[in-house]
Amino acid sequence: MRVGAFVLGAQFPGQEHTEALERTVHSAQAAEESGLDAVWLAEHHFVPYGVCPSAVTLAALLLGRTRRIGVGTAVSVLPNAHPVALGEQTALLHLLTGGRFTLGVGRGGPWVDLEVFGGGLDAYEEGFPEALDLLLRWLREPRVGADGERYRFREVPVVPRPRPPDDALAAPRPGTAPGGDEAAGSGPDVVVACTSPASVRMAAARCLPMLLGMHCGDEDKAEMTALWRREARAAGHDGARVEAGAARHVSAGVAQVGDSRQEASAALVRSMPGWLRQGLGAHVTVDGRRRPMRDPVGYTELLCRLHPVGAPRLCADRLAATAERTGVGRFALLVEGTGELAGTRHNIRRLGEEVLPLLS
Repeated sequence: MRVGAFVLGAQFPGQEHTEALERTVHSAQAAEESGLDAVWLAEHHFVPYGVCPSAVTLAALLLGRTRRIGVGTAVSVLPNAHPVALGEQTALLHLLTGGRFTLGVGRGGPWVDLEVFGGGLDAYEEGFPEALDLLLRWLREPRVGADGERYRFREVPVVPRPRPPDDALAAPRPGTAPGGDEAAGSGPDVVVACTSPASVRMAAARCLPMLLGMHCGDEDKAEMTALWRREARAAGHDGARVEAGAARHVSAGVAQVGDSRQEASAALVRSMPGWLRQGLGAHVTVDGRRRPMRDPVGYTELLCRLHPVGAPRLCADRLAATAERTGVGRFALLVEGTGELAGTRHNIRRLGEEVLPLLS
């Protein structure tokens, strides 16, 4: 089981953007010091829900500030980026960090971002598979051209190449990324955010591991991983490759370590609803469609019930139970739920020093 921290650069009420971003940097450093496996970075635009606009840029900074821990994006929003540009950035970070970088990609939402960056609603609704396949080709092949609906260009060499020539089509080996020279020899690790059966099927057809959202419970995640296995086999991937991909699924959640479940839950219920109300309420759709917002207090209480929120033993037991029920062995746990730098660092330390030993 591999436990990592998930940080959004969340701007809580009354905070400046700098405070949220600096808390993210300190969280990554604390995660490495506390023995966590990875830090996962979110990307948002124009909303205080998260003030990091480029997860891959922030990942580069954190990879330079750390030495061991893996750093992943959760996620880079593919409809807002050119797949080749994102592939070049991924290759650069992969090669220069010994494979410590993991690229997580997703569709994002139908937000005004699509208007600002020029992708349009079609990039969100129809264009993701084409963009994903172009990105994967860039990470696997020596030369790439495109003749699709959205991307068309003459064949060009891939520079720098993120994968050795004799390993161009090999699947990344399980357990090697993030981190380690062995991961660097097998190409960058890529995960796909999946929130629906359609996105699960798309990831499975390419044998790409999934990032599963924090709003899902174990039963939903177990159904998604089972569907992924069936679809991956149906797509013709052999058993070894399917199991290698399944071993790299990531489950997002929330972690708050306290002396009791009541204390840890109360800390989140005091702080998270204000952030959720302000952050989620700021989203603007590109086409004016109505998007109902979750009740912030109810959503916080749901997250406390679903995830490792409580005393160290409860947290460890919940992580172990999720791993057993779903088969997912990697976790990206939101650790900044109190909104304070000191509280976040303390939470990370307790996660590393008091919870992780109970999982070994």
